[in-house]
Amino acid sequence: EATSLGAMMSIAAIAVMTILFLSETIAFARTSMGTAITLDENDQPQIRLNFNITLMDLHCDFVSVDVWDTLGTNRQNVTKNIEKWQLDEEGQRRIFSGRNREQREVVHEEHEETLEELHEDGEQAVELTPDTFQGFVNGHEMAFIDMYAPWCIWCQRLHPTWEKFGEEVHKLRMPVGVGKVNCVTYPQLCKDQKVMAFPTLRWYKGGQMILPDYKMDRTVDALVGYTKRKLEMEEKYKNWAENNPSDSRMKPNAGNSRPEHPGCQVSGHLMVNRVPGNFHIEAKSVNHNLNAAMTNLTHRVNHLSFGEPITKLAPHLEKTPFMRKVKRILKQVPEEHKQFNPMDDKEYITAKFHQAYHHYIKVVSTQLNMGSSRGAETFNDVNSISVYQMLEQSQIVFYDEVNVPEARFSYDMSPMSVVVQKEGRKWYDYLTSLCAIIGGTFTTLGLIDATLYKIFKPKKL
Repeated sequence: EATSLGAMMSIAAIAVMTILFLSETIAFARTSMGTAITLDENDQPQIRLNFNITLMDLHCDFVSVDVWDTLGTNRQNVTKNIEKWQLDEEGQRRIFSGRNREQREVVHEEHEETLEELHEDGEQAVELTPDTFQGFVNGHEMAFIDMYAPWCIWCQRLHPTWEKFGEEVHKLRMPVGVGKVNCVTYPQLCKDQKVMAFPTLRWYKGGQMILPDYKMDRTVDALVGYTKRKLEMEEKYKNWAENNPSDSRMKPNAGNSRPEHPGCQVSGHLMVNRVPGNFHIEAKSVNHNLNAAMTNLTHRVNHLSFGEPITKLAPHLEKTPFMRKVKRILKQVPEEHKQFNPMDDKEYITAKFHQAYHHYIKVVSTQLNMGSSRGAETFNDVNSISVYQMLEQSQIVFYDEVNVPEARFSYDMSPMSVVVQKEGRKWYDYLTSLCAIIGGTFTTLGLIDATLYKIFKPKKL
């Protein structure tokens, strides 16, 4: 027989089951992000290292990328897959300095006479001091100066050639002063002249330096030919305004110094072994000895990452199927799991010479699996990618005065791998919960109904 109490209990049962059913359905539809630590099972022997670094105060001619690791790899001045750009004073690319290009070795000349024998009839290359330097370059309309260090092997090889060049200039009656400066004896003079490498062969006009410096062969013929070209160019344009009065506003700037900012952007990628190692950017040249007192390794990391690049790509690479897949997956990954390039756009400034930043990087393989985990224990390639996260620490390292500093990037591969994946309930778990809700609700409310019935049942007289 229907009663009002039974009707109320039925309504209550339906309401409770509806609430629990909706709660279970929402919980089933939602996914959470879970992480796990496993052994890195990657069996590839090498990993790709991508970098784009700006050296604020180092010329591209002196930028060398070296690689070292614990397996014994020691590659000097790597050029494969690396390009360099000379920068202007605003940090913008100005001159392309080459891709996959090794430094050219200049030709030196061997002489039968010793330097002492060449000096027997007097020195044509005048030894200059801080007291005589400015007077010398001001006193000659044109001057060619060799700034050297006695310990420099390239300077030692150049000494007799430079003296013979001075004799040739004197013999040909060229209006050029030939001088030399000992940068060990007069270090402040060379600092004032911003001498970064030995030997530095620099042209002066009217007391002002003309850049860029001479970087061709170091033979008497090559030096004389360069001097003749400089003089011919100066003579050609000296009276430009008088010979071309209508074009006086367009007078060329020939023979004058052009802007020469010592900044360089070096970028590319390296294939390195999956063992602890480092790559470092060092001031080095096959034709010079670097002046440690003037080497500044202040740098900006535009980009540094491991593995296939997935950020800061060229526009045409952004539209590939792989990158569309990457973008779709990364949209679902929390920010704390996107430490792919934590050093990007950071500057590492050294305020003094004889110091440089060293960077220590822990590289962690990371599997991002954004596919549904319901009913599948294996990764789905459509919704999964492998990337590398980085943990980085940097500090300034101080060098002895005789050592040339380097910007070092030390890396270590973690043997563990992080798995980041969506976690959700299995479909059979959901069905089991629904059955439990129905059965549990009927059982519980049945007990409650029976109890209330006994309590409120009219007693017989």
